Amino acid sequence: MSRKYFGTDGVRGRVGEHPITADWILRLGRAAGIVLAGNDKRGVVIGKDTRVSGYMFESALEAGLAAAGANVLLLGPMPTPAVAYLTRTLYACAGIVISASHNPYEDNGIKFFSAEGEKLPDAVEQAIEDELDQPFVTVDSAHMGKASRVDDAAGRYIEFCKGTMPFGTLLSGIRIALDCAHGSTYRVAPAVLRELGAKVHVIGNNPNGMNINDGCGSNNPGAMQAHVVESGADVGIALDGDGDRVVFADREGNLVDGDELLYIIASTRKQEGSLTGGVVGTVMTNFGLEKALAELGVPFVRTAVGDRHIHRALVERDWVLGGEASGHLLSLDRTSTGDGIVSALQILEIMVRTGKSLSELRDGMLKYPQIMINVPVSASAREQLSDSENINRALRDVENELNGKGRVILRPSGTEPLIRVTLEGSDSSQVERLASQLADTVRAELGS
Repeated sequence: MSRKYFGTDGVRGRVGEHPITADWILRLGRAAGIVLAGNDKRGVVIGKDTRVSGYMFESALEAGLAAAGANVLLLGPMPTPAVAYLTRTLYACAGIVISASHNPYEDNGIKFFSAEGEKLPDAVEQAIEDELDQPFVTVDSAHMGKASRVDDAAGRYIEFCKGTMPFGTLLSGIRIALDCAHGSTYRVAPAVLRELGAKVHVIGNNPNGMNINDGCGSNNPGAMQAHVVESGADVGIALDGDGDRVVFADREGNLVDGDELLYIIASTRKQEGSLTGGVVGTVMTNFGLEKALAELGVPFVRTAVGDRHIHRALVERDWVLGGEASGHLLSLDRTSTGDGIVSALQILEIMVRTGKSLSELRDGMLKYPQIMINVPVSASAREQLSDSENINRALRDVENELNGKGRVILRPSGTEPLIRVTLEGSDSSQVERLASQLADTVRAELGS
């Protein structure tokens, strides 16, 4: 199936440019109502992050869904994983998130969850796209959908997050430097940590609609790393704009990314005999994680980039643990989708239970030098990547020089107009040189 609008994580783009316009989102709301709700009156949950354009798209979705006859449950600003959780517990027929995740405020997007709080299968996304091609027909007024607000949404989610910790486990005495990226976790994340007993020093918790992810959050962890040192915290935590990613820093301000967090969780579970099966990563996962897990006897497989691919691989194998270096981690025994707060609590729980610092917990994994260069390209140029003879020749030259002692990944971003050039190997200077060399070729051939 060839989808026109849905990428690796819903529909995303620049606000005001097709398809991220109010009129198109209105049509999307109606199409989603037809496909996901039909005659089901349980309601469709809508949550959003803190972008200023969220007001406009919330209204457009609400109108489109109502026109299709679907009832709407409005959550207001809530993390993406909270929408997944509340879709399940409110017994809604679907969930919708208005967010562009870690992107700047000028972007926005729409993500969907099934009634089970999971990302939609490709076939369902295709059905929504097919419905978009149909005439916009409003149901009879007697069957039109209604909208209501869920006033206790934040409290429900806070209690859920706390409930993923073993009963009686408290964070008393732990000092945490927390960066909420001026995003959707700005209220709930500090509340969860403080109610569990931690002393929390918060930054990135004053959203104004335009500062989401701006120099902060998991994509820009420098602010959090500096905040750890300045505040004298034991650990630092940075979430992204919609709350499904998390990265850490130790008390010295050293970054601990998603691959290392995944190692900490997996190795601890393995040692305690509670690990179910193996671990799923992606083609971008650092080889150091694969090697460290192999030494522990933990199976490891790679998928294409994107949590939907990781989720599918976990379900197929009946495993529960997977993730990406970005900090998008899945623990299917805790919740149905990637959840930055729940992932953070797992790490904090391990620290409390073992009495070890974050730097001690990650000691068993040695990361290989890895560099990623993003080359801006036009949307059409992304599709030409595999057809360029010069790029293919440069790629072969890099692979020949690595000679099996490293990896090169060349791929278009699924969410942004970029070609991602990634190299990994044991020699950091060689990795940097070859990555720049290949990126220059891509830029000359396809750069915007």
